[in-house]
Amino acid sequence: MTERHFSVVICVYTEDRWEDILAAVSSVRAQRLPPLETLLVVDHNERLLNRLAREYAEHTASGAVRLLANAGPRGLSAGRNTAIAVARGEFVAFLDDDAVAEPDWLRRFAEGYDDPRVMAVGGRTLPAWASGRRPAWFPEEFDWIVGCTYRGLPPGRVPVRNVLGGNASFRTAAFEAAGGFATGIGRDGDKRPLGCEETELCIRLSKALPDAVLLIDDRAVIHHRVPAARERFGYFRTRAYAEGLSKALVARSVGAGKGLEAERRYTSRVLPAGVARGVRDAVLGRPGGAGRAGAIVTGVTAAAGGYLLGTLRARRGQAAFTVAPIERTWRPEPAGEVGEVGEAGEDMRVTATGPAREGEAHIPATRTAPAGEGEAA
Repeated sequence: MTERHFSVVICVYTEDRWEDILAAVSSVRAQRLPPLETLLVVDHNERLLNRLAREYAEHTASGAVRLLANAGPRGLSAGRNTAIAVARGEFVAFLDDDAVAEPDWLRRFAEGYDDPRVMAVGGRTLPAWASGRRPAWFPEEFDWIVGCTYRGLPPGRVPVRNVLGGNASFRTAAFEAAGGFATGIGRDGDKRPLGCEETELCIRLSKALPDAVLLIDDRAVIHHRVPAARERFGYFRTRAYAEGLSKALVARSVGAGKGLEAERRYTSRVLPAGVARGVRDAVLGRPGGAGRAGAIVTGVTAAAGGYLLGTLRARRGQAAFTVAPIERTWRPEPAGEVGEVGEAGEDMRVTATGPAREGEAHIPATRTAPAGEGEAA
């Protein structure tokens, strides 16, 4: 296997996840295939940025860890775009700030890129329940509710329509061809948990590069923390509704054919089988069977309601998102060769300028002097 150079991106936004952030970074530093760099992008939280600068002062000086302030609007998509613009690796991997990667995570990603047509490789995300075990009523078919791999995805290393953003990697060339993550779809801190930004990107990428291959390798494993609040039925229902809203935006952008291609199989095959299993378990007196069947029906109903409302809003022009073309400030060398990265501790600052029009955003990146003490670029 040719040596691969990865920039790992972790977007953070709150000190409430301080221990989670440290654990995520530690898991990246423990990879058997060491990353070229770890990029920590702070979402409009100066106190957190300064605290991280103190925590990782030694690592930022060596360039192993780089701190960036989100240069775009608040939210996960703009934070990722900030990192993509300055990433030094030929490949960019994304890890959620409340997840830890197994030691072979990057190595499994790297193996997938032996085929030059492969533009993205995702992995398997397992839930780490705060209560210590899955709630009896929570169906595995809906593990996407908590950002994890769900029942119904094919096993092994297989082609897919889209990867899941909290455990995924891309060639940097993919962003140059298709642009960055869309803002206006994805997550924004603790606000309504929208999503689908990676779905929209992957569909857009496949349109820009028709021969592109996107894979999921279930050996690239991370463990994603599920806090107690997300084990509750109220969160389940709200998140399903929000997914429907997001799917409506995606379908409006790329067409219902591609935007709902995987969802049709999921709702026509995977979910009915899940309901049948739940009913069977209830009849056999097994715990949680009726609850799982009911949760699946509720989740489908909530998502459908969100989709209908989102479609209506999109038609009225009340919902829109922007896509950012990525102007990269660093051109990675081909795999197996790495160019000079400048003086130790030197970093990039990305500055968003100019008004964004619907379907377009401009995020130029400019090189600056090394960040001073207590400051992160």
